[in-house]
Amino acid sequence: MDAAPSKLWNVSATLRGFYDDNYTATSTKRDSFGFEVAPSVSANMDMRQTDIGVRYTFGLYYYQDRANQAGKSGGPIDYTHQADVWLDHAFTESLKANVSDSLVVAQDPKLMDGGATIRVQGNNLANRANVMLTKDWTREFSTETFYGNNYIHYSSGSPSSVGGVSYDALLSRIEQNVGTDFSWLFEQETTGFIGYKFSWVNYTADKNIGGGFRSDSRNQRSHYVYVGATHKFSPNLSATAKGGMTLVDLYNDPTASKNSTAPYADLSATWTFMPGSYVLAGFRQDTRSTDAAYHDGATQLTQYQEMSQFYMNLSHQFDAKLTGSLTAQYAYSKFKDGYYGNHADNEVDAGANLSYQITRNFSADVGYNFTDLLSDFGSREYSRNRVYIGVGASY
Repeated sequence: MDAAPSKLWNVSATLRGFYDDNYTATSTKRDSFGFEVAPSVSANMDMRQTDIGVRYTFGLYYYQDRANQAGKSGGPIDYTHQADVWLDHAFTESLKANVSDSLVVAQDPKLMDGGATIRVQGNNLANRANVMLTKDWTREFSTETFYGNNYIHYSSGSPSSVGGVSYDALLSRIEQNVGTDFSWLFEQETTGFIGYKFSWVNYTADKNIGGGFRSDSRNQRSHYVYVGATHKFSPNLSATAKGGMTLVDLYNDPTASKNSTAPYADLSATWTFMPGSYVLAGFRQDTRSTDAAYHDGATQLTQYQEMSQFYMNLSHQFDAKLTGSLTAQYAYSKFKDGYYGNHADNEVDAGANLSYQITRNFSADVGYNFTDLLSDFGSREYSRNRVYIGVGASY
């Protein structure tokens, strides 16, 4: 949940100029100068036991290179929309609920985060909803019960991927998960837990994806079982570790082994090294959807990827006005079965930003983002560099 602002309504906007050396996010690079405008409006109400918030952000991205291409489909401008809503409610001191929903309409894979590795034309939609109910049964024992629903839809006008299959057919889906964590407070600084999560991925396009298979041939059910602990080493350093196994049931693919197993882990640590400055680092091991579903020419589909992801976020407040941040991420994602089976993608993402608060209501920032996708299949590879400078205003 976002921290409650000091007043009911907040309005802000950013204006940035940028240079992007591969705005299509493909192996065939096209570079462009451009600018982006992103106004945002939000509201938050804190009513003792209940906190309610909403936010809407609009994005306009202008690419000079596309303006120079006569007859370019889609024109020089991309539009994005993001709407967020959240609600926290304390029924009693021991029973609390959190509800949140985030809707994104975009083209860029970093905004969609839906399994596609490249920019996809059209109004592609991702809606992520979460509900959590926390109950303290005793001073030492508590439970967290959760439900999540991700609806991801790629425009039917999306360009075809390798093999002539649309992203709608490969990636439009509903992901649902439900589960409970059982937690015990062993001592003031240490909490242990065990948990179970059921996940169901249902591909919704009902289209041919090659070899006589259809979109729903990749439907899957997964069972997660894990144990973990959270420990506070000092007032400034804490860590959480979670590990277990995933049982994946590929129930709708007649050619696949019905059940397969994969490791599952989620580790993170946070160090606040001075007021306003911190480092967050972690590792995740899980399965994820992929836009590669090509069959092996005989029997099997590529069903999903097993992903190992390392990440780090650093934020440092140099003084009251100047703040810097660094982000870095590396993901190794191995394909499961089919034509891509046992091959992998390697993706590196990094970013740096400096933000200066000119006055209470005005700020300026400059930054750089880098992405490099290396794949055992060269047609998927691309690198991307983006630099920007801008100003922001808030009221």
